[in-house]
Amino acid sequence: MKKTKKALLATALTGALVLGAGFGSYSWFTSEIQATGQLTNGTLEINNGNNFEENIVNYNGFAPSNLVFGDWLTVENTGTLDTHLEASFSHELDQNVAISAYKVGYIAIKFTSQPGRDIREASQIKLQELFDGVTNEVEAQAAVAALSDDIEIVTGLVEEAEFRAFSEGGINQGGFLLGDGALPGVDNQFWQLDEGQYIDLNFGVKLDENAGNEYQGVSYSAVLDVIAKQTDDGAEK
Repeated sequence: MKKTKKALLATALTGALVLGAGFGSYSWFTSEIQATGQLTNGTLEINNGNNFEENIVNYNGFAPSNLVFGDWLTVENTGTLDTHLEASFSHELDQNVAISAYKVGYIAIKFTSQPGRDIREASQIKLQELFDGVTNEVEAQAAVAALSDDIEIVTGLVEEAEFRAFSEGGINQGGFLLGDGALPGVDNQFWQLDEGQYIDLNFGVKLDENAGNEYQGVSYSAVLDVIAKQTDDGAEK
């Protein structure tokens, strides 16, 4: 009997301890919130990364006093980021005669919707007048820009000093910059191309009327290299 009572007492005490342990644990109320984040990188791209199919100039039988215009070259911002453009134009002759006999002019039209053909034709007329010394760059730009409220335009002749500053080659080579880097220390907003914007470029080349017989049979070639760069201050190209 004593052994049985002791066993029952031990069992009772064990139950009490277990019950006491249950009353000694607590469940606290909680509340939880979270924040998440995600970044998707933008794209910096012009013309879907494709080279121009059109020609800067393409003409046979060029002669002194002749002026030719090339194809219209369109630069489109096909990325999602705004960009500054740097366009480098270089040209050379296949013989050792002075490249300075070839005068180069350009037209640049910036737009978000395609301008009409009349604007392109008018801009070429004004550039030809610049070659002939009939008007100046400010008048030429204003005359063409007045045809549309939706465009910006830059028209100009390239001075010989600009070619010399760009090129360190021989007398038969030269080049110049358009856009970012062309005017050191100046933020040229014209050459900032926002998403969905375009710039049409057109070049005219004229051979000086005083070019002599040494220019017969000479071959002229030109290359335009357009680089898109981030607009952020200090961004490297």
